[in-house]
Amino acid sequence: MNLEYLESARQVFVKEAESLLDVSRKLDNDLCEAVDAILQTPGRVIICGMGKSGIVGRKIAATLASTGTPSFFMHPGEAYHGDLGMVTQHDVFLAISNSGETEEVIKLIPYLKDNGNYLVGMTGNRDSTLARASHSHLDIGVVEEACPLQLAPTSSTTATLAMGDALAVTLMKARDFQPENFARFHPGGSLGRRLLSRVENEMRSENLPLVKAEAEVLDVIQAMSRGQLGMAVVQHNDSWGVITDGDLRRAIEKYGEYVFSRKAYDFMTPQASRISPKARVEDALTLMESKKINALLVFEKEQLVGVFKK
Repeated sequence: MNLEYLESARQVFVKEAESLLDVSRKLDNDLCEAVDAILQTPGRVIICGMGKSGIVGRKIAATLASTGTPSFFMHPGEAYHGDLGMVTQHDVFLAISNSGETEEVIKLIPYLKDNGNYLVGMTGNRDSTLARASHSHLDIGVVEEACPLQLAPTSSTTATLAMGDALAVTLMKARDFQPENFARFHPGGSLGRRLLSRVENEMRSENLPLVKAEAEVLDVIQAMSRGQLGMAVVQHNDSWGVITDGDLRRAIEKYGEYVFSRKAYDFMTPQASRISPKARVEDALTLMESKKINALLVFEKEQLVGVFKK
């Protein structure tokens, strides 16, 4: 193990953490004004930046968009060659430049002023051209970079990213943004599945492993094999039970060689848990987690229509 490598790496974390704390102390009313401007606008938040600032800007735009603030990234070079046509007068423009003097960004200021856009400048220099031209200025200035040569953007890009996160989280709280809202923008993820999908969309409704309460063990095993759900559904008069793989193993341990003389009702779990096909997957999973089970019978009124499994 090379201790010099480890110490070098740790120093990066220390310096960047110290830089973030320092930037947090600089937060002032400009952040509040920027948040209010974004909340009040019927437009979008358009973010631009060159180089590393642009790379971080893309991430900030993505974070805002996925947390309830319509936003997109615009490359300042492309903006000056036609993309400004995408900017409406209602949009809030967030320009990122650590120096506050990036030529491609500064060239956009006259257009934005003429267009009536609210300009938020995110810079490391309060006296820069961009900072002075902005309606709100978010100070991301750091004392030193984590780079030992003070050349590669390190602490400064981390501060930029953190400022973007601070803006996004503050807007989330102001909008009372909930998990359900987040899921709507992430329907393909696990959260989207839990919160947006319905039981009827994911339940098994065909070839259900049904057996009567009087069925013999061999019939139960055959039904479980056919159903491939790791369980059998048992109809017992007007009620329904289940037999899982675990139930079957425990029955074998209990009855031994006499298990094949037993009936399904001898080792089924009666009064199996139910859920409606219209219920959210989130509700079904929460119910299963609370009961420590991995399947639910799906009933519409009093009719069995499917089985839902994790």
